[in-house]
Amino acid sequence: MATNPSIITRDTDKIADVTGNLYESVSIISKRARQISSKMKEELNNKLAEFASGVDNLEEVFENREQIEISKFYERMPKAGSMAIDEFIDGKTYHSYRDTTEE
Repeated sequence: MATNPSIITRDTDKIADVTGNLYESVSIISKRARQISSKMKEELNNKLAEFASGVDNLEEVFENREQIEISKFYERMPKAGSMAIDEFIDGKTYHSYRDTTEE
């Protein structure tokens, strides 16, 4: 059985070192992953909107190779979660804490 080469074992201690708490780090990573995912989805939708037509024709679906290539390109891209983890570990993710001790 072949394994997926995109699966990477992550060192949780390395992730936790940035904030001092693994759960805070995971929360920050998940929020960044959502930002990346929504940006990628918006880009894909904008590119695919160029190919949208008012008439759905079966021939057009099979003939539009450029649209298929764009979709395949986005499928091959790294997942948003992996990108967010890499950014976080490399120190490229900005995060701050709110002051909750207001009087």
